[in-house]
Amino acid sequence: MATHRIRPTIAIALIASTVCACSSIGPPTVQRDRIDYGSAIANSWKQQTLLNIVKLRYGDFPVFLEIAQVIAGYQIESTVGAGFNAANNSSAGQLAFFGGSALAQGKYTDRPTLIYAPLTGNDFLKKLMTPIPPSAVLFMLQSGYAADLVMRIAVNSINGVGNESRRGMSREADPDFARLVQLLREAQLADAVQIRIERRKDSDSESAIMVFPRREEAQMAAGSAEIGRILHLKPGVREIAVYYGGYSRKDDEIAMMTRSMLQIMLELATIVQVPASDVTSGRAAPGAVEVQASGTPEAQDPALLNMFSGESQPQDAYVAIPYGGRWFWIANTDIRSKYTFGMVMLLFSISDTGVRGNAPVVTVPAN
Repeated sequence: MATHRIRPTIAIALIASTVCACSSIGPPTVQRDRIDYGSAIANSWKQQTLLNIVKLRYGDFPVFLEIAQVIAGYQIESTVGAGFNAANNSSAGQLAFFGGSALAQGKYTDRPTLIYAPLTGNDFLKKLMTPIPPSAVLFMLQSGYAADLVMRIAVNSINGVGNESRRGMSREADPDFARLVQLLREAQLADAVQIRIERRKDSDSESAIMVFPRREEAQMAAGSAEIGRILHLKPGVREIAVYYGGYSRKDDEIAMMTRSMLQIMLELATIVQVPASDVTSGRAAPGAVEVQASGTPEAQDPALLNMFSGESQPQDAYVAIPYGGRWFWIANTDIRSKYTFGMVMLLFSISDTGVRGNAPVVTVPAN
């Protein structure tokens, strides 16, 4: 008889355990989902960027599909039932349980909703084909990104001093360009570069770069003077306005011709390692780096970043994508290439100035 009296307790325990299972739904999912979705989006963004760089080397059209919304939806359903048989012993004045059953069922559903938006039309024009604002380049320098990388990647010319270009009609860098970025890097390390933004009366933004030492050290003073000579600035000028353009005739301002993200991707496409047979057969465009028959790359100069290729998937890669029957990747042990590729990703964020349409309205059921 004691065994039968325990059955109501078992049913209550089943109900309590089902209710407790619901505690894993709700606020606790934020800590798990935010990291997981963030990592997945970051990895796919890197893969998409590398894929489009490789596609440009092979004369293919770049396609960007952005994630407009991520909605994580959870649903849990539970059913608990219990039944018991009892008999009333009137002579003894006791109620005795002699049979019963208990049933608990649960259903858990994870149904995320992801909204993709292709980058087309005005968005494509603004984000990929519009030059990066000179102010963004200058602020990257002040943030600590190395001038010898930022300037080589994002700038075509500064006050007529041209950077190298390997796409289309190949152009060697002006001899003064390498020296200029070296001097800017030295000014960075000495904390002698300051940037501020001023707004003009016509509402156009104007950036100013101030290249001068806080401490009048002879070495920094000589570096500032050499920067002025290369950029044709008047001696002793300390505050220099920077505009977008090819060349400035004024001796107290700088014209900086920056690249668009499409130009940057085209430049990087020339240093993707592809088999020489793909170039000779016409599958891929000639570039700065090809993989010879021996499997070793041959480059004219050290590349901004190393993008390898091979027939099998790499085991340890920072980012890897398949294309055209081959694998292309950046090694996880190449910190310089990872740093450079991360800077390119940041430039994508800076260039995100497109006019976006309204995202679709998604109705998520509450039950």
